Amino acid sequence: MKLIVGLGNPGAQYAETRHNVGFLLLDTWAEKLKLDFRPKFQGLMAETQEAGERVFLLKPQTFMNLSGRSIRELTQFYKIPSKDILVVHDDMDLPLGRIRLRQSGSAGGHNGIKSTIAEIGTEEFWRLKIGIGRPLAGWDPARYVLASFTKDEVPSMEDVLDRGQEVLRLWVQDESNKAMNMYNR
Repeated sequence: MKLIVGLGNPGAQYAETRHNVGFLLLDTWAEKLKLDFRPKFQGLMAETQEAGERVFLLKPQTFMNLSGRSIRELTQFYKIPSKDILVVHDDMDLPLGRIRLRQSGSAGGHNGIKSTIAEIGTEEFWRLKIGIGRPLAGWDPARYVLASFTKDEVPSMEDVLDRGQEVLRLWVQDESNKAMNMYNR
């Protein structure tokens, strides 16, 4: 069993924001796989079979800062080890359009990752970081992550969502090294 979590904030006002790229990627992949999300574990969950593996997709509905609660509930119920968890989230330290798959690490200032580490008790889980770039001088970072992508940024994000789906597929198939070699540039 594997769990892929997309981080974001619930509600229409956050739907197309930089902070919600985790939700956006899971929505895009679920649409391609013709999956429906249903409420469960303080989140919205979908399930599929990929490469003979049972795969859960989870979008916590607890708001970003409490995302770990939803993740903990699902992982405890299904007894999913941390090595089989992949969390998709935004990263201001990566330029817009870049993605990076990592096996573990610190929260790096991301509150959704901080919550996940606190709730599951380890930093040893996979992350797919999606670059959203840094705000211009004078922009409040909190306002920046909650802002929508500009018209000029949309093509880059569409490309990221396509590449991100391929990373998810490779990760599920235990081809993480291949995914990192292809996309961590």
